Amino acid sequence: MIKDSYILHIEDEPEIIEIVNLTLKFSGYNNIKAALSGKHGLDMIRHHKPDLLLLDLMMPEMSGEEVYREIKTDAQLADIPVIIITANIPRHGCFIYKDLPPTDDYITKPFDIMRLITAVQNVLESYHAKAVGIQSGTL
Repeated sequence: MIKDSYILHIEDEPEIIEIVNLTLKFSGYNNIKAALSGKHGLDMIRHHKPDLLLLDLMMPEMSGEEVYREIKTDAQLADIPVIIITANIPRHGCFIYKDLPPTDDYITKPFDIMRLITAVQNVLESYHAKAVGIQSGTL
């Protein structure tokens, strides 16, 4: 079930975490965890792989770019879908980092709540459809 998906949000601003958490819970998502730093978030990813990662780019200690690069170059983690939620999006959109796959979506801060809900729903539906296709051998 898509609403039971494990969503990890890595963000250094507690207020943004709270807004996203409340928005997604109101929309029926109940398995949402958060990390206040890139390093802590990466540790959480390695401990329990999420179905979706919501990732801020600009964070102290370990940036979202470093987190993204780590997961996309790790064969065990590379298939995690990522939605970037940040105030700073490059002009080339989902192709955020050279030599790495594009993000699944991005949302700029301040963000529209309905845009967040739609992005999460669309990315999770796509991720689960691919997982079902791989399991059934149709992909």
